[in-house]
Amino acid sequence: MANTNVAFGLRPVGVNGQGANTTGATEYRIAAGNTNAIYQGSPVIPLSTGFIDIVGAAAGGTVSLLGVFWGCEYVSSTTGKTVWSNYWPGSGADSNHPVKAYVYDNPNQTFVIAADASLTNEATARGHVFANANFATATSGSSTTGISSAKLGVSTIATTAALHLRIIGIQDDVDNQDFTAAGIPVIVRLNNSFNAPNGSIAAGTVSTTGV
Repeated sequence: MANTNVAFGLRPVGVNGQGANTTGATEYRIAAGNTNAIYQGSPVIPLSTGFIDIVGAAAGGTVSLLGVFWGCEYVSSTTGKTVWSNYWPGSGADSNHPVKAYVYDNPNQTFVIAADASLTNEATARGHVFANANFATATSGSSTTGISSAKLGVSTIATTAALHLRIIGIQDDVDNQDFTAAGIPVIVRLNNSFNAPNGSIAAGTVSTTGV
């Protein structure tokens, strides 16, 4: 039976270790003139200007990932009223007010993401745990739902440490357990997180293959 999962980007599911998990998001800022849409579940990067943007938007896409975007708050340039949205549409903000973005930025945060292709069978999928992977895509999404269309690129799975995602498990899900089809929920964490001790805003720190 085909899996029911569609693309939804990265969804927070927990943290590594045995500590309490608040799955809290940190407030950052998006430049009011930023025309790049940022969808809920999209990986984002820090900019040298003090703002954030969607992955791949600066330095050739080689900046370490800050975390995962989960929504924003801004004042509409049309109505003058506050807008709460699960995605940044790339326009519509009054530049006299900040665009507040909420990001899951804990380097120990774990996420679930749908695989973009078959993982062959459960044994093969299990063999990918502790390997690394890139996104099949990470910059697109739906302007209707505001949800990211990012998926894990199965063809990119390798031991290469510079890839964006570390696979740490397969989520149990009765509606998504057909390993011969796309959509298996894979549990991951972000490699080379900007907030981790080895994080860096310098260009060249993270591979961008597949993004």
